[in-house]
Amino acid sequence: MQLLVLLVLFGVMYAILIVPQQRRMKAHREMLARLRPGDVVVTSGGIHGAVAEVEDTVVWLEVAPDVELKVNKEAVSAIVDPADADDLDEEPADDEEPADDEFEETDA
Repeated sequence: MQLLVLLVLFGVMYAILIVPQQRRMKAHREMLARLRPGDVVVTSGGIHGAVAEVEDTVVWLEVAPDVELKVNKEAVSAIVDPADADDLDEEPADDEEPADDEFEETDA
């Protein structure tokens, strides 16, 4: 009876922990296989860029005009939707200078 409980517990743990992780890994491998030049991606370190070239284990990301980074292919965590990628190209709006009273003066 105890062996049956142990086997059921192992089966539940397998279904809860291992199967979803295998699905995520398979989806990530498929996403990496679909990478093409021109795709806008995000790396696991948070770097946004457009794929300039795909090699066996390396991806060249263009992060600014004439600036490319050599990134391990496994570090690419997501392909960004083209609609969301348009927001990345816009320059951030210049905010007003903070008023002097917003800063707290300290005596050093």
